[in-house]
Amino acid sequence: MSVMPDSWIREMARDHEMISPFVEQQRREGAISYGLSSYGYDARVDSTFHIFTNVDNAIVDPKHFSDQSFVVRKGESCIIPPNSFMLASTVEYFKIPRDVLVICLGKSTYARCGIIVNVTPLEPEWEGHVTLEFSNTTPLPAKVYAHEGVCQFLFLKGASPPEVSYADRKGKYMGQHGVTLPKL
Repeated sequence: MSVMPDSWIREMARDHEMISPFVEQQRREGAISYGLSSYGYDARVDSTFHIFTNVDNAIVDPKHFSDQSFVVRKGESCIIPPNSFMLASTVEYFKIPRDVLVICLGKSTYARCGIIVNVTPLEPEWEGHVTLEFSNTTPLPAKVYAHEGVCQFLFLKGASPPEVSYADRKGKYMGQHGVTLPKL
């Protein structure tokens, strides 16, 4: 498996709509950086945030998920309560090629503040907006900025395409738009 460089990512984004909207170069301009990097793509977080709360004493159960577990807020930033977490989605829509697996790592700027970004791998032929989980590991409120970089996607090209892709399996999270809650 090889990690794919900026030239390959650019070509796939332009010619095959692998990332849309695609930002050609890393942009900073007073923001947490986003866009194409040497061996990855730094994605942005959208402006709708699902903040987990215990106001209604809901239980977070992946088999019987209740939207009473969170409150939804829209805005240019979001405050995550201490020792809590939230869900949001990428601004970018991804279409993963059949012979590629994508892994995601959080940006160091947020990691250095105790904010961890978690994403499961993007499987071959999966497409959609990526649902992101942000954990505030600190005892203080933590701020996340909309439309700025939050994580980096690394594209790993397999030696050959898999026998069965995510699309072939008709995966339950195919084609998601915005935050997608757990499904069974």
